[in-house]
Formats: sequence, structure tokens, C-alpha cells
Amino acid sequence: MKQTTISKPVDLVGIGLHKGIPVRLRLEPLEADRGIEFFRSDVNVSIPLKPEYVVDTQMATVIGKDGYFISTIEHMLSAVYAYGIDNLKIIVDADEVPVMDGSSASFCMLLDEAGMIELEAPKKIMRIKKEVTVKDGDKYVTLSPSDDLKYDFTIKFSHPVIDKQSFTLNFTKAEYKDKISKARTFGFLHEVQYLRSKGLALGGSLENAVVLDDKKVLNPEGLRFPDEFVRHKILDAIGDMSLLGLNFIGSYEAFAGSHALNHKLTLALLKDPANYEIIELSGALEKELALSYA
Repeated sequence: MKQTTISKPVDLVGIGLHKGIPVRLRLEPLEADRGIEFFRSDVNVSIPLKPEYVVDTQMATVIGKDGYFISTIEHMLSAVYAYGIDNLKIIVDADEVPVMDGSSASFCMLLDEAGMIELEAPKKIMRIKKEVTVKDGDKYVTLSPSDDLKYDFTIKFSHPVIDKQSFTLNFTKAEYKDKISKARTFGFLHEVQYLRSKGLALGGSLENAVVLDDKKVLNPEGLRFPDEFVRHKILDAIGDMSLLGLNFIGSYEAFAGSHALNHKLTLALLKDPANYEIIELSGALEKELALSYA
């Protein structure tokens, strides 16, 4: 199984969640062993996609370098990771990735438009060898050894629409596109009002997020799935785990996980090389992964 990149450059324009201004996103092919690279064309700064460059996880995953940053990268990365793309340049002309409809569906469509090609280098993958867990009270996120890739997430909110929800994704690209990519980010009306008072979430609307008051969903079209909330948490987790730098084989499990816990999990895993191994795909595993990303 070979490394991949996209077959041609593609562009889209969308609104940034926090500043509410148009942002142009461009994806360009990269040669083998380059990985995923971010570039801010407005300030001519490249920011590596590595855990040590994460500068904020309060409301989104944010990477930064030399005083410049790119926010809300996780939805775009979730789609890139789900497609198994190894090498890609992601260019934005502002300090955030456009939010689109609050899911990763638009980015999946963009990657479908770009197409994929194989490169003359073997695909590398990370195999989880030891269980690694990060906790915050009763909240936790865990990576553990497994023969396949699975995401198991549970959330609990004291809200009548959400309450307790669980979802397990036995990963394939097709399952991701059908069951995860359409799930939108969500928030509560009182939070949105507070953020706007601070000059944030200026681009947020019912067009790009599920918004709830104390009792109900405010979006007139309702939910895309009854458990859309936990499905979006898996979408976020897949994007956050892309900071590992490689697709991995293992099991991810979370209770009330967050961007902050996911970031700490990537750091904890990479801190000890005994936790994982980097392998080149061959044999039965190669065939299985090829089917997963077909």
C-alpha cells in the first residue's frame, strides 16, 4: 500500500466561525513523506501539524508558531484523516479554517473533487502497543491496542435533548462519510451570547451549528441524527488524533472527551516510544486497510 496525496489543487471559500469573515481554503498535493502541512498565505507562515504546536484547545484545536495561529482545524483534518491522505498542503488566508456547515461533509466533497493518487513510497501507519489514558475527574480518553480502528464515545449533558448518548464507529471511510461526516458542531444559546459579547463566534449561526436553548433545538430543520451530538464528538476526535502525524491502528475510547483531553492524549502517547510502533504496510494488514480507505 502506497502513500497518497490529492491529484489536483482544489479551493473553497467559507465563513470563519469566530471573526465571521470569508476565508479561502486551498488544498495542494505534496510529495511523499511530507505529511500534512498548514500554510497561512496572508502572513507567509507555515505551521507544522504536530502536538507541540497546539496553542489552544478551549473551544477548538488551534495550532500556532511565531505568534501566528490557525484555529478550528479539526473538522478539515477529520475528513483528511478519514480519507487516509498522507501528504497534503492546507492553505488558508486567515487565522481559521472556514466552518462551512459545522460538519466535515463539505471537506469530504472537496476531497472527492480533488481525487487521490498513489506516490512511490510505502504507506506508514502507527500501531498502538500499550494502553494510554488521560483523565480529568470522571472524564477520560484512552488509546489501546486493537487489530482494527474503532472510536467509542459517550457523552452526558444535563439537557433534555442530549442527556446520555453513546456511539461506536468501526472505522471505514464509507462508514465515516455516512454516519459521522454530516454531524454538526453544537452549542448552547447562552454560550453563543457570551462568546459574541467577547467578540467571538461572530460567524456562528443556525447555518453552521446546532444551537440549543434550555429545552430544545433551535434549528428549524431539527437534527440530522437523533444522536448527532455524540457523532460530532467522534468527528472531532478523529481530527484531533491526526496530530499524531499518521493514521493508526488501535481503539479510541472516551467519556466526555474534549479537544484538551485529546491533545493531552497525543502528547502522552508520543512521550514514550514503547507505546507505539511505526510500520510499513504489507500482507493481510495492507489488504484490510486498503478496504477501509476505499
